Amino acid sequence: MFIVHIADITMFYAPASGGVRTYLDAKHRRLGSKPGICHSLLIPGAHLSEQDGVYTVPAPALPFGKGYRFPLRLAPWRNVLQDLQPDLIEVGDPYLTAWAALDAKRQLDVPVIGFYHSDLPMLVSNRMGNWVTPNVEAYVSKLYGNFDRVLAPSHIMADKLIGLGVKNVFVQPLGVDLQTFNPNAWDPDLRAELGIDENTHLLIFAGRGSKEKNLPVLLNCMKRLGRRYHLLLVGSSMPTLVPRNVTVLDEFCPVAQIARLMASADALVHAGDQETFGLVVLEAMASGIPVVAVAAGAFQEIVTDQCGLLCAPNNPVAMANAVRELFSQGSAALGKQARRHVERHYAWDAVVDSLLGHYHAVLGTQWPLIANG
Repeated sequence: MFIVHIADITMFYAPASGGVRTYLDAKHRRLGSKPGICHSLLIPGAHLSEQDGVYTVPAPALPFGKGYRFPLRLAPWRNVLQDLQPDLIEVGDPYLTAWAALDAKRQLDVPVIGFYHSDLPMLVSNRMGNWVTPNVEAYVSKLYGNFDRVLAPSHIMADKLIGLGVKNVFVQPLGVDLQTFNPNAWDPDLRAELGIDENTHLLIFAGRGSKEKNLPVLLNCMKRLGRRYHLLLVGSSMPTLVPRNVTVLDEFCPVAQIARLMASADALVHAGDQETFGLVVLEAMASGIPVVAVAAGAFQEIVTDQCGLLCAPNNPVAMANAVRELFSQGSAALGKQARRHVERHYAWDAVVDSLLGHYHAVLGTQWPLIANG
């Protein structure tokens, strides 16, 4: 049987990393079970190694980087790709590994797909100011203009790339693990652990406490909601000074623990206005709880009125009103609808099948040989 070898390469892979690692792990598991496909994953590590198709390539650890490593030398990544000789390469970040993949593209004469997971101009401007935005946009336009196809997780991200002059841009949503994030993960003891009664509405936010998550909006919202509502903040770099109706779990939690907390809450709240996809929203919906988020970023694409409510960004009053409205509508019924919505549209198996369509398109006549054996 003819085997198509697909290689993913990224630096966005660490013990505490989020959506990109979730996507790559889900893809690696599913492609590994499909006949006629070999999948390799290249990620940064302390030394060169391989296990079950996952290759670690030496890269120094970032100080205070929570396990992230930043590649500084192009050659080790290019050399691993040359040794593997994949038929197609997918790039998961806009840094050195992307240029290594383009080097391998020229040497191996294989197509390269770029997945634009994060909004680089916005990330840089958040940290350095808008004065750097034109240079970063020019860099993104140049880099992604070299790929045979560019995937974006949402229409808003695709539109940004097209606005920068990037060609061959396609929307490819991510998925959610419907077995892990499931209403059956509900824990009846969680409220007792938090010291709240059965009549208190339990809200949750899970993620990093970074600036773009707008956590001060959530905290201000909770002050306005009062003691009949309680918020559980879960993740690293969370604030320590919070209202009395907020509990902070300031640590990276395993996925199973996040799933338990989500399924045991009544709703997820999210004030971030720069989300490129919002995987945590899908995880909440898969857990059988509705969502209150802001009408910004990709949330407008994935949160329907059957799954939750959207409110004005950066407005604690609007968010508090939306939370009250959600519970007046019946959060349990909305949660059941949210679960059905993600089952229909965001199962990982369907996402991987869609990805294979993109791979088929750029590989052209090579691909049918799989089916023909």
